[in-house]
Amino acid sequence: MCTARYVHWQDGGMWLGYFEEFPDYLTQGETLPKLEENLRDLFRDLTSGEIPGIRRVAELAVG
Repeated sequence: MCTARYVHWQDGGMWLGYFEEFPDYLTQGETLPKLEENLRDLFRDLTSGEIPGIRRVAELAVG
């Protein structure tokens, strides 16, 4: 099983979140468990290779 770091917060009655590696792709859920379910689905979509032009965040050693 792999893990992926995500950022989440509650706004009104909804939970919102995105993966640190994919900050342009936001999802939501009415509860934190529903948000996590939606994040899992989103992660599968983003890493499947079927969606072209996915933007990612990466690190580069420069020194």
